[in-house]
Amino acid sequence: MISKREQALQGLFLCLKNELTDITITRNDPLPVKIPIAGLVILRDGDAGEPEVTLSPTRYHYQHQAEIEVLSQNGNNEMRDLALDSLLVAIGSALVVDPYLNGAVDYMITGSPEFIIEPVEGGPAIKAAVVPVTLEYSTTNPLQ
Repeated sequence: MISKREQALQGLFLCLKNELTDITITRNDPLPVKIPIAGLVILRDGDAGEPEVTLSPTRYHYQHQAEIEVLSQNGNNEMRDLALDSLLVAIGSALVVDPYLNGAVDYMITGSPEFIIEPVEGGPAIKAAVVPVTLEYSTTNPLQ
């Protein structure tokens, strides 16, 4: 049996994978030195945090904070910025299609991106955005 936490994360990963078919999407992979031309999206599991607990029956209510890293690399800064923006728009469109992730979560909330520029020695800089995603779900057991 798969945990509710893993169901939520797999639901988010599959949503991205199914909607962004031309983009490389991975989960928890290390950051590569070279980014594919079309860009790269990495889902980070993040932190489930401390649940709110209700009794009778006991239920654990989570607001799991996952992160979507969106990366673009191009020697031309304007092209890199436009590519990253295009990826963010595509992700935003993908995530509004089903905020329940096909029943994997009670609700999903997407936050605003935080932008980062990562210099690469001997190559074009990587521009990244980290998009926080809150996955709300409940379970009867914090390990399930």
